[in-house]
Amino acid sequence: MMKPEGRGLTKMRGHQLWTATSKALFAEFLATGLYVFFGVGSTLHWPLAFPTVLQVAITFNLATAVVVQITWKASGAHVNPAVTLAFLVGSQISLPRAVAYVAAQLTGATVGAAVLYGVTTGDLRETLGINMASGSPAAMIGISVALGHLIGVYFTGCSMNPARSFGPAIIVGKFTLHWIFWVGPLTGAILASLIYNFILFPDTKTLAQRLAILTGNAETEKLVAVESQKESQSGSGDTKLESVCQMV
Repeated sequence: MMKPEGRGLTKMRGHQLWTATSKALFAEFLATGLYVFFGVGSTLHWPLAFPTVLQVAITFNLATAVVVQITWKASGAHVNPAVTLAFLVGSQISLPRAVAYVAAQLTGATVGAAVLYGVTTGDLRETLGINMASGSPAAMIGISVALGHLIGVYFTGCSMNPARSFGPAIIVGKFTLHWIFWVGPLTGAILASLIYNFILFPDTKTLAQRLAILTGNAETEKLVAVESQKESQSGSGDTKLESVCQMV
């Protein structure tokens, strides 16, 4: 039978895990919503200010850099189901957390698109589908997004982010060739993760460790380790509980 102090410690750890997870999910929701609002907003076809490819690329670059800088400590700043899938394939995140992240991202993207739709005049709403296009860690990610837009925008509109395509598609009700914007990024994410984690920089995780990460047990183990470290250094005031959501 578990002692009262043991039950109390378990309850405290569960509360800390829930708090950290909730914070991470809100961060993904907020970041993806802002990304869609500003990024997709830059593609609207204003009659007197038709956006150029460079303007769109720069806007998505800046939007990516800003949301990554704001949320990376809370959630790892995935802001993209393809990125979350890459972390899952690389045994860097649990399956339950990955599913929750994607749900938060898609919800945030839909809310961001809905807000943009609400503040956009009627005629411009037809261009909200984003599939059409015309003529630090945050900095590196932002630059890669800008480069992708500059190269790929003429081919498919260069979504690279399924959530970015999903949110506007839900709001305007247009899903023409929508599957492309899922299959392409997700396939690329899987291949990139496999190459990075198993060929270029293979790690030493055992099968048991990978399964622990996949099922979410590793997050609990990490929390226990941090708590033990805190207890051993109690009184020093130097130890801070690192966010469990960094298990990404």
